[in-house]
Amino acid sequence: MIGGGWFRAAAATAVVVASSFVIHADVTPQSQSAEIQLQLGNEFMAEGRYVESLDAFKRALALAAPDQVKTARAGLIAAALRVADFDLAQEEAEKLVASAPLSPDAIALHADALWTAGLFEDAERRYQDALRLQPDLARGHHGMARAYAAQSQLDRAMEEAQIALRLAPRDLEIHHTVGAIYERMHKYEEAAGAYSNFVNLLPNKDHSEKADWSRAEIKFLRSFGQRIPFDMEPGTDDQLYSVDFRTVNDKVIVRAKVNDGSFQDFVVDTGAENTVLSRPTAQRLGVNPITYTLSAGVGDVGLRGLQLARINSLELGPLKLRNVPCLIKDPPLRDIPTKEMESLSPLALGFSMIIDYKAKKIIFGKHLPMEQGDFELPLRLHRLATVRGTVDGSHQANFVVDTGGEVISISRATAAAIGKEEPARKIPLKVYGSSGWDRDAFLLPGVNLAFSSIRYNNFPVVVLNLETPSALLGFKVGGIVGHKFLSKYRVGIDLEHSVLRLKQT
Repeated sequence: MIGGGWFRAAAATAVVVASSFVIHADVTPQSQSAEIQLQLGNEFMAEGRYVESLDAFKRALALAAPDQVKTARAGLIAAALRVADFDLAQEEAEKLVASAPLSPDAIALHADALWTAGLFEDAERRYQDALRLQPDLARGHHGMARAYAAQSQLDRAMEEAQIALRLAPRDLEIHHTVGAIYERMHKYEEAAGAYSNFVNLLPNKDHSEKADWSRAEIKFLRSFGQRIPFDMEPGTDDQLYSVDFRTVNDKVIVRAKVNDGSFQDFVVDTGAENTVLSRPTAQRLGVNPITYTLSAGVGDVGLRGLQLARINSLELGPLKLRNVPCLIKDPPLRDIPTKEMESLSPLALGFSMIIDYKAKKIIFGKHLPMEQGDFELPLRLHRLATVRGTVDGSHQANFVVDTGGEVISISRATAAAIGKEEPARKIPLKVYGSSGWDRDAFLLPGVNLAFSSIRYNNFPVVVLNLETPSALLGFKVGGIVGHKFLSKYRVGIDLEHSVLRLKQT
């Protein structure tokens, strides 16, 4: 009886409170309601509750008075970027900059949205526009730091990042970018310190993939201690290395040696950020895991927990490196038609590369010879090497240059953007990648692709679900160009000059 009476009293109280709220809401001016939602959006953002923050800013924008619209839209864009809703961020950023074309903050936010859309060159120009209007704009300098890093101009990138850091020392994203640049410089202790600053500035409730990745990365980087990562046998930066390869099932295979074991097959995979070992190979060669990290690729597993480790020595042709970071594919994928193979990428080892499909040779080094190509495409290395492509005449998208891939593909998001997401008569495909089966993959005929003056008209492409890898990478992957695209050329991936050279053979 006592319990039942308490329940009825509590219910009655709830009704009274709800009634009071409705009456109050009816008399609250719309601008005040918008202000409340703006406050909620900012509070949720500060607490790391990004989805709730995005919802609050959406409500604020719907209720906003004219003088509140820009603030609400800016908050919405920032929250959308946090939850990897890149399309929404770009759409709203274009509206924001149209309403304030000379606002440095609006231009920089538009540039951030362009960057996450994978339109790196467009973003760089907008960061420069913002800095011309306000030279001490932290977000402008941060954007230029990322732009220079994507062109492998790491010293200039660090200069810009340090300027941004002095202007906005509590902007956690700048600390993360500083860490990424130090890591590419192979200054692991400094990188770990920058990532620690990033983590320390995170809200306590931030359990995002980026936060988890950073915590694991700190542990991994500090495990090197006094070891020099990618330590090379005596040689010069001008030295070139050459190895033979063979192709098997449209994949480039070379022979390499780990920890003084025997030579074995490795897939050359420029679509990977690290050297990768299978679990049996790692166990056999004494490559021990240090911590776990998150990975994502094509397949229904989506985010995949893998192990980070360190290879004591790696031999590839005449090159010998010590202290090489690697991923161990543990736990392994199940129910796939072939076993997971070892892979490596000269790009991930810090080298530019030429892959000559006709001569079956790979040449790599810090500085490539200046060869004349039939086609030259601007290249950006932001986590992965990408080039710009145009789909169906007008849609701009970035494509990962992936020697480990077999076909030319586009993402489901790109297919949707050109109005061809799901044809009436879909041609299903059995596709598997580094994260398992992509059971929704299909063949889409009749697509027009252009990479500068290279054109594929009325061409069938594979449509893949690339949402999860895009979210983890921090930019929208528009598609992938693999063996079918590359194998007709002598391919030069020149990081020093940020160009993809293609010479017909």
